[in-house]
Amino acid sequence: MSLLSAARPRSTPAQAARAFLLALLALAAPAMAEPESAGSAYRIGVDDRIQVSVWRNPELSITVPVRPDGMVSVPLLGDVRAGGRLPEEVAADIEEQLKAYLREPKVAVILVELRSHEYISRVRVTGAVRQPVSIPYRQGMTVLDAVLAAGGLTEFASANRTRLYRKREGEADTFDIRLDSILKRGDLETNLDVQPGDIITVPERVL
Repeated sequence: MSLLSAARPRSTPAQAARAFLLALLALAAPAMAEPESAGSAYRIGVDDRIQVSVWRNPELSITVPVRPDGMVSVPLLGDVRAGGRLPEEVAADIEEQLKAYLREPKVAVILVELRSHEYISRVRVTGAVRQPVSIPYRQGMTVLDAVLAAGGLTEFASANRTRLYRKREGEADTFDIRLDSILKRGDLETNLDVQPGDIITVPERVL
């Protein structure tokens, strides 16, 4: 043994595990950047691809899509719920279950492909428009932008009875949109900025 190798301090198992998890989180940073920029922690969605890494047990490490039922199949454990949960919650669940098979398991769950995020962040326009659409949200988008993307109104639209629906903490907020005033008089008071997940509905006139 050389003097150099003899002088080099050996890392403890706990230090090695910490270094492993930090390296995995560094790899995950690019994938996590988009949802976190929206101001809230990203919850795993159906069809997202996740990587489950079990320290020192590569045979238990997998990269899989989340099934329509929100589950993923993990070696030794079978089905584990991933949909609707934070990556760290899924990792903690898998760690707890693996304790029946491994001593002090260390698990990291990484989002490697955000397939569901596109649908969560869309804006939808329905009702008396030329072409009902589901369009990707863009920063600065307004109600008028979304309606124009739907081809504008039909001749049967009751534009000033337009509603914007926004889900917030399990409840739906409703905003009155005077779309006729926006289009014909340039009154932008109700030309609200939209948010991801908003639904704009234009009703038809009552004949």
